Amino acid sequence: MSSFTTSIAARARRSWGLSCMLVLSAWLGLAPVAQAQVPLNPAAPAAADTTHKYENPAGVSSPVKKPFFKSKVFKAAIVPAVLIGYGAYTFNGGGFYTNQEARRDIHRLFPKNDSRIADYLIFAPYVELGAVALAGVQSRNDRINVLLIIAKSEAIMLSSTFIVKALSHEERPDGSDNLSFPSGHTAQAFLAASIVHTELRDKSQWYGIGAYTLATGVGVLRMVVDKHWQSDVVAGAGFGILSAHLAYLTHRNRWGRKAIGRDVGVMPTFFGSTPGLTLTWRPK
Repeated sequence: MSSFTTSIAARARRSWGLSCMLVLSAWLGLAPVAQAQVPLNPAAPAAADTTHKYENPAGVSSPVKKPFFKSKVFKAAIVPAVLIGYGAYTFNGGGFYTNQEARRDIHRLFPKNDSRIADYLIFAPYVELGAVALAGVQSRNDRINVLLIIAKSEAIMLSSTFIVKALSHEERPDGSDNLSFPSGHTAQAFLAASIVHTELRDKSQWYGIGAYTLATGVGVLRMVVDKHWQSDVVAGAGFGILSAHLAYLTHRNRWGRKAIGRDVGVMPTFFGSTPGLTLTWRPK
């Protein structure tokens, strides 16, 4: 009986000692930690949907397009289109208010004369723009870019008006030649006025109002001296405004603001005794 009791007590002591060792190991961080079972065959990612991959390769939804009547092209073309359209409508004596009726009413208000003041007034808006710049008023673009826009718009206006003059072959009211439609003087004046308005409208609308008033005076004077019909003057205004708008729409690479490519360089070169320039450009 005593030996049986002694055996039970010995087993209890061993169990107690083992329990104490396990508790102490766990407290000291020495107990083995069960590791998470990693599946041998992890689930493969879902296959990409290639049904419409050619419709949108980048996978980015396209932005919502503005209606056409809110686009820059529509806003730039609507007024010139109306003016040129009216000029074409009344061309060669057509329309509900004919060229002959307009000529009669003009001479009722202003007697016919041979004044050439319109030859100088066509550049008056440019004089206004220069005077404002000298006064320190900041325009929309810097001076170099304004000159580039003027050069581009002048080229568009001169080429378009002369081509239409040659094609229309309309005789002037005084019979001097057959280059009446459209009015080049009016186109020049309204081109300059449109540039003044675009460059300075953020400062004050009165700059543009003054320039367009001068341009309108040029058109009236060309009718007073019997050099143009009303159709020529109205269409000329449209050609001038359209030329300026096209110059601004196509003036993307502004000088000094956006490069035309990579590694653009200009350096002086001498070919024997003849000086020259070398332009290097590596496109993107």
